[in-house]
Amino acid sequence: MRKTLGFIIIFVVLSGFGWHKFYVSIFQLHHSPDKKRLEITTRLFVDDLNKALQDHYHQTTHLGEETETAADIALMNRYLAENFTIEVNGQKKSFAFVSKELDNNVLVGYYKINDIPKIKSLKILNTVLTQTYAEQQNMIQADFNGKKQSLLLTAEKTSGVLK
Repeated sequence: MRKTLGFIIIFVVLSGFGWHKFYVSIFQLHHSPDKKRLEITTRLFVDDLNKALQDHYHQTTHLGEETETAADIALMNRYLAENFTIEVNGQKKSFAFVSKELDNNVLVGYYKINDIPKIKSLKILNTVLTQTYAEQQNMIQADFNGKKQSLLLTAEKTSGVLK
């Protein structure tokens, strides 16, 4: 009887993982000293991003679809600029959109910040998708000064500093 009960409990617990969606995004920052540039790559589930834009701006977007428009991309960039901020060496910097692509259901965005010869510190504020999904986790992976570092930001912990 104990074995059967134990098996049932383990089955219920493990099968419950399939019922809950996993909310995670990845933000990679790479400093290129020879180009004096901070390169940023974002990886967001496109359906989650479209829902967040709908919730935040009350506009339906079609990112990653055939009906995607330039206005959809502009709204995405506005949302990211408002919800993902970077301070380099204590100074807030704006990033420029380079391009994007769809990899299965992940929207991969490429951004850059020019005129960054050296990095002493990066302060990241990231609230992307956290207003829409309380369980959202934003992983920050940074590579600068020959050192790799990471942060895990959530709705409860929205910012962090890398040195």
